[in-house]
Amino acid sequence: MIAQQVINGVMLGSIYVLVGVSFTLAVGILNFLNFTIPGLFMMGGMVTWVMLTKGWHWTFAIGAALAAAALVSLAVEQLSYRRTRGADPEVPLVSSLGFLVLLENLALVGLGSDQQAFPSLLGDLNFRIGGLVIGAAQAISLLVTFLLVVGLSIVLGQTSLGRQIRAIAESRGTAVLLGVNVGRLVPKVFVLTALFTALGGVMFALSYLQVSPFMGEGVGFKGIAAMIIGGMGSVWGAVIGGLIIGIIEVGSIWAFGADTVNIAVYGSLLALLILRPYGLFGQPTVREKL
Repeated sequence: MIAQQVINGVMLGSIYVLVGVSFTLAVGILNFLNFTIPGLFMMGGMVTWVMLTKGWHWTFAIGAALAAAALVSLAVEQLSYRRTRGADPEVPLVSSLGFLVLLENLALVGLGSDQQAFPSLLGDLNFRIGGLVIGAAQAISLLVTFLLVVGLSIVLGQTSLGRQIRAIAESRGTAVLLGVNVGRLVPKVFVLTALFTALGGVMFALSYLQVSPFMGEGVGFKGIAAMIIGGMGSVWGAVIGGLIIGIIEVGSIWAFGADTVNIAVYGSLLALLILRPYGLFGQPTVREKL
């Protein structure tokens, strides 16, 4: 049934939305393509799994995963972004890629390369609407994603913190002249991206009941694709992009088989870039070098 595949695609796309929004925050605000994000996604799932196997309650396990991701993201800000901000853009990018490799290999050495079964916290609970079946974990993931994005939009659009963040996105120099404490604000943006990304990893683990040291790589590339499809710097564009990718991925598996997923997803991305280079909601902009 096509309607069921669309539902499945939207549920999967909600995971890509969180990662896409994280990349949007990093690129749109800091002009920094943070390749640590797939590692933070992996930490969300893996740390939660480790804590659950040690007998922790799921709330504390997820809290530990979020805290660990936030700390790692602060380390990236201090050691990668801040120290190399004046260098060519490729330098912090490669540095963050080094963090990704380090995180994945630490997980590989400490926990092994095998894919691990994540415990089902909700059992086999499903919702049935007519002939459609919606898994409880997937429905919760979609709801959490929607609430987080709405909350982020309110913060960016209606609060003093949001105005300061948007000022940095427009021009760091102008923001400093307006009295924005960039040194204190940028770490908050890094923590925010870490929380969104790690929650994506947790939601993925809850929905698909599996984790592995390299679980973030494929999702990370699709998160970048979601950001590009939606338009660089557009939070709601990343939302639409993530949902589109989820639907394309599930639809291609249903229609043509799993081997066609990457062809369908990245072929669609390429076609969009040819027709609209700035994405669905993006606009051509001239940015200062950070």
